[in-house]
Amino acid sequence: MSDGIMKRMGLIFRSKANKALDRAEDPRETLDYSYQKQLELLQKVRRGVADVATSRKRLELQLTQLQQQSSKYEDQGRKALSLGREDLAREALSRKANLQSQITDLETQYQALQAEEEKLTLASQRLQAKVDAFRTKKETIKATYTAAQAQTRIAESFSGISEEMGDVGLAIQRAEDKTAQMQARAGAIDELLASGALDDASGLGRKDDIEAELERVAGGSDVELELARMKAELTGGTPASQPQAIEQGKDDTPPPPTINYQK
Repeated sequence: MSDGIMKRMGLIFRSKANKALDRAEDPRETLDYSYQKQLELLQKVRRGVADVATSRKRLELQLTQLQQQSSKYEDQGRKALSLGREDLAREALSRKANLQSQITDLETQYQALQAEEEKLTLASQRLQAKVDAFRTKKETIKATYTAAQAQTRIAESFSGISEEMGDVGLAIQRAEDKTAQMQARAGAIDELLASGALDDASGLGRKDDIEAELERVAGGSDVELELARMKAELTGGTPASQPQAIEQGKDDTPPPPTINYQK
């Protein structure tokens, strides 16, 4: 497999993966995760400040004890001199001198820890301010995103471009087409049955030849009666010709066909 094909496959895979990640990514979850990480960092800084403060306090206690011991040696030296014991006074002052070097080292360490504590405290305060600002911005962005998402869904629902509404629209269209097709088929069958081109297989709506002839005669009489009434209205007279029309209709009516019933 050539390098060109491998590069194309890699590009396609990365593009597919990137598209899938875009669909799966929720900005609100990303913001919440970032805020959580900032809180964890702030907690670490606070723990660092607490550790430095604890160390400073411990040095402070040691320094206080050494200073008290140094003062005690000094008092002992004075007391020894007052009693004429110069040797004891010298020993007390020698011990005080040894303690003084330790006190000096502790004071140096104490000052360094105090400066470190102040620096970490200031960093913690600045980080706290940034975290608070990020939290406010995060909530604003989340609210805006949620509102935009709701507006998009509402717009998609009204416009019918969403997947759910599209399926509903297709179902409605199929139902309307099916209904129209069934109505057209029913109308066509009714017309065929009425014209006699299609026999009623059930026999319920089928008419024999006698009934058909009677209906034809009755229909012709009705026409003659209506014609006589209209003539009377036009001439302003009474429809005296109605009986004659009826009689004519009866006289003109051809005799019913002879039906031979064969056994």
